[in-house]
Amino acid sequence: MGPQPGGVPAPPQGLPLQSARGARWWWLGCHGGAGVTSLDAVVPGGTDAARCWPVPPMGPPQRVVLVARSHASGLQAAQLAGRQWASGSVPGVEVLGLVVVADAPGKLPAPLRDLQKLVSGGFPRTWTVPWAESWRLGRPPVDSVPRELARLARDLQTLTESGVPQ
Repeated sequence: MGPQPGGVPAPPQGLPLQSARGARWWWLGCHGGAGVTSLDAVVPGGTDAARCWPVPPMGPPQRVVLVARSHASGLQAAQLAGRQWASGSVPGVEVLGLVVVADAPGKLPAPLRDLQKLVSGGFPRTWTVPWAESWRLGRPPVDSVPRELARLARDLQTLTESGVPQ
């Protein structure tokens, strides 16, 4: 799955573009408070894109992992960013997937579950990260990483070492 220029209309607004290169992959928060800083602390290898698409001046595409919270505005921000990428408005970017970080403990209500499923369909893959009370208190769980984060780290390692499998 890749951009569909002409097939997906560009949204009227979206995340800004910034010239960048040199990261193994970029964490791109779709909105403030998405969880990029916490993910960066526990999943080695990524670089914070500072809420800007890292567009390369030339050379190979920049790999990007979008990050959003599981609340309605976070999922809508991820949907907007996905549309922006899918429209071809973000040249030189390869989206590896979307990380949805829980915004509260427990299961998502049905409307948010449905929205997450809809939004996830616009990305090559989606990872979900459960609620972590220690993150709320400003202490990412470096010593006891939930299995979902270990899987995310393994997947990103594989995707960025050997290329993206089809």
